[in-house]
Amino acid sequence: YVLDQVAEQYPVVLHGVSLSIGSTDPLNREYLTKLKALADAVTPAWVSDHLCWTGVLGANSHDLLPIPLTEKTLHHVAERVRRVQDFLERPLILENPSTYVTFIESTIDEPDFLRALSDETGCGLLLDVNNVYVSCFNADLDPVGYIESFPCDRVVQMHVAGHEHQGTHIIDTHDRPVVPEVWELYRLAWQRTDGASTLLEWDGHIPSFEECHAELLKARRYMGGQFNAGRSHDVTKSGHESLSTPVDFLVPNVMESAVSE
Repeated sequence: YVLDQVAEQYPVVLHGVSLSIGSTDPLNREYLTKLKALADAVTPAWVSDHLCWTGVLGANSHDLLPIPLTEKTLHHVAERVRRVQDFLERPLILENPSTYVTFIESTIDEPDFLRALSDETGCGLLLDVNNVYVSCFNADLDPVGYIESFPCDRVVQMHVAGHEHQGTHIIDTHDRPVVPEVWELYRLAWQRTDGASTLLEWDGHIPSFEECHAELLKARRYMGGQFNAGRSHDVTKSGHESLSTPVDFLVPNVMESAVSE
């Protein structure tokens, strides 16, 4: 009822965390049926989820787990995306995930993987700028280079959020303000996407509406002006060892074939 009232006044989008598009399990038909019914009822501008898997053999980890970026995985995910889009009768929008490990099997950079996936399926992309910063820090990659190589012409929406810095790694927590370095990356992303829709994610330790609103309005400061590449690299890895393995913070022993950065 509340969602119906909101949809009467404002554009609505649906953003999920349970599609598990990268899993080897069969697609969850019950979940898709409920998602389609909801989408048909509220007619969202789009339906989005993450490039990840959340479970296997019917067990749900309730976390967004990374996939190896290979040609085999690309074809597997593309086939599942096509089936989901056919079932929902609308395009799917997929988000770049935050990651804490990389796979030695990976042969494709994530921006190129998402570009190829969009080419094969016609799906749109959701560029989570905080996830770019988190993943690149954890894997010792260049976040500016990531955004510059991202297929920004396919981006339908962008996300920004806060994160928890653990010294050697960063955890995507959505429970605090966006750091200046992420806002600076957002400036670059805004320019390259030609101004895609922007969403502030704040899921824990939620402050007052006024504080959330003020945080989101910061985006306006970064919608123009010159990109400061140096500012996006201000944070360096310290010697603080508060977290020996970031995966233990999320899901212990996720996968033996995954390696830290």
